[in-house]
Amino acid sequence: MAGEASGLILLIEDNVAILDANMQALAREGYTVLSATTLAGARELLKTTAPDVIVLDIMLPDGDGLEFMPELRGYCSAPVLFLTAKDKPGERLAGLVAGGNDYITKPYDIAEFRVRVGNFISLLHDARSTTANLTLGSIVLDMVSRQAFIDGENLGLSPKEFTLLQLFVRNKDQVLGAEYLYEKAWGQPMYGDTYSVKKAVSKLRAKLDESGFVISTHRGSGYCLHREESRDGAS
Repeated sequence: MAGEASGLILLIEDNVAILDANMQALAREGYTVLSATTLAGARELLKTTAPDVIVLDIMLPDGDGLEFMPELRGYCSAPVLFLTAKDKPGERLAGLVAGGNDYITKPYDIAEFRVRVGNFISLLHDARSTTANLTLGSIVLDMVSRQAFIDGENLGLSPKEFTLLQLFVRNKDQVLGAEYLYEKAWGQPMYGDTYSVKKAVSKLRAKLDESGFVISTHRGSGYCLHREESRDGAS
């Protein structure tokens, strides 16, 4: 299997020995591995990358991994594997309730760790293989790389912008509410944060300028992606 797998794994772990061992084990399987030893470092990586799986410690120098989960879901929806020394039954349950997809306690078997990460990647590949590309006119969304193109030109979308565009493309000509968009792209309830949606949609709208499609605002209802009338003469 070594060298054949593909996937981006983010390790958030402050124990350098454990971090190095896990990075080497996953790299041997063919994965691309990023790492952070603090939550602050993880935040910076999540601003520019969309990992396929996240391995998260709970006790970190600058915060609690459980408490970080709502913020993490604001960046991405990748499955989270907790890897922690907190091994009491109630603590394991707390990790799953917080939104973790799996939970391993230290000390642990490195082979089992690799298999659990690999299972997440396999599920992801199975899901992506059914719809490698999503297209609408000149817009092409590569669901594997999570990149969007217009006539072959990469739009350079952020992870949230890509998710928003995916929602719009799948729901062309339908008005999507701000709350719905926020919950899907940020991974948590909106709590009245309409500005974040408005700002993200505005940036996405500008990047679609040459696509032949526009995102219109429907006051009080939401946003809608539709073909630009001036380009095709349709009403």
